[in-house]
Amino acid sequence: MSEFQIPQSVRDFNPEIGLVLGSGLGSFADRIMPIETIPYSEIAGLPVSKVPGHEGKFIFGELNGKRLVIAQGRVHLYEGWTVKEISTGIRVMHEMGIRQLILTNAAGIVNENFSPGQWMQITDHLNFTGQSPLFGGANFIDQTEVYSKSMRKQFREKAAELEIDLATGVYAWMPGPQYETPAEIRMVRTLGADAVGMSTVPEAIQARALDIEVAGFSCLTNYGAGMTDDLLDHSEVIEMGATAAGQLVDLLTATLGSGT
Repeated sequence: MSEFQIPQSVRDFNPEIGLVLGSGLGSFADRIMPIETIPYSEIAGLPVSKVPGHEGKFIFGELNGKRLVIAQGRVHLYEGWTVKEISTGIRVMHEMGIRQLILTNAAGIVNENFSPGQWMQITDHLNFTGQSPLFGGANFIDQTEVYSKSMRKQFREKAAELEIDLATGVYAWMPGPQYETPAEIRMVRTLGADAVGMSTVPEAIQARALDIEVAGFSCLTNYGAGMTDDLLDHSEVIEMGATAAGQLVDLLTATLGSGT
């Protein structure tokens, strides 16, 4: 029995690849020819975000012959949802048929060698929330390779061809909603993080539990607290994400068209 009431037209479309677009990154959806759009509010049990930059809808379309479902916007732990609720969208897309998932987010820089506007391919993550979407059972899912090595290799090769300066590194998930303190940025750097944000990790965990292959990308929008004299502002995060989105669009277009 289906967990969600998904329209038959979507089931017939049977998307192969799912994408989750983070803060300010919704413009990627403009590059595909939409076949159907469904607001999250029309799927019972799917939470809807109130955060600026997260529109809250599924867009279905094709790119280079690949059938895609794009989740334009996500919900977060800091909004008051449970960790199980914030990973609901992944379970919905799994029921739609996806076997690969590309997660994107806007993140703060922890690695001093990185720069705002640069993209970082996620190689691993640190979970500083103490939360998991798998709570409630003996769900002992292996986490050795959360982010697919084969997908990472394909994206790196295409990035080199396109001369995109694609960084690689570890993403740290913090609960928010406040930005991190300078001491917290120093802490996560010491523990091995290269970027920090408030999403993505629960979605990646849920996807791997469903045997979905995962790739992840962070748009590095700003330096972490204390790394410069600048104060952090969410509107600037969205603006930088929108500015840098073009590079990821080019990378996704080229890679999806080559057989990822």
